[in-house]
Amino acid sequence: MALHHRLIGKVARLYWRLRRPRTLGVRAVVLDQDERVALVRHTYADKWYLPGGGVKKAESFEAALARELKEEVALGEHEIERVLGVYHSRREGKDDHIVVFVTRVRTDSGSILQKADLMEIEDASWFPVDQLPAAVSPATARRIAEYKAGLTGMGAW
Repeated sequence: MALHHRLIGKVARLYWRLRRPRTLGVRAVVLDQDERVALVRHTYADKWYLPGGGVKKAESFEAALARELKEEVALGEHEIERVLGVYHSRREGKDDHIVVFVTRVRTDSGSILQKADLMEIEDASWFPVDQLPAAVSPATARRIAEYKAGLTGMGAW
């Protein structure tokens, strides 16, 4: 894992604790034709996560999701099925609101995930929804469990 990314993350978390900004984010339960879910491991974190990130000023949630999927795993062709839920996190000192979508890749081109941003993404892979890696983040595991149960989630991240 890149040391400079960890240092940047520590500085950012200190800034957030002092300023307590309100942020908006998107993540996606991206599924392929075999009902596998796409997960990423960032260079600055140890666990596997759903792909996604921050919503920029004047950007819609849908546009942010499309941008993040291209930036993280080089997915351009996907179809949004539904909103899985809207969640709130105060982790890292932010007042963060995250919209999680359920999306599917449209073609077989999504069967191979690419690490689009090598500075941010250490690994990207498909996993069967019933065989997640041991190092999946707790929030990611909860979101996937909500998807499998057919629930619409909300509340704490």
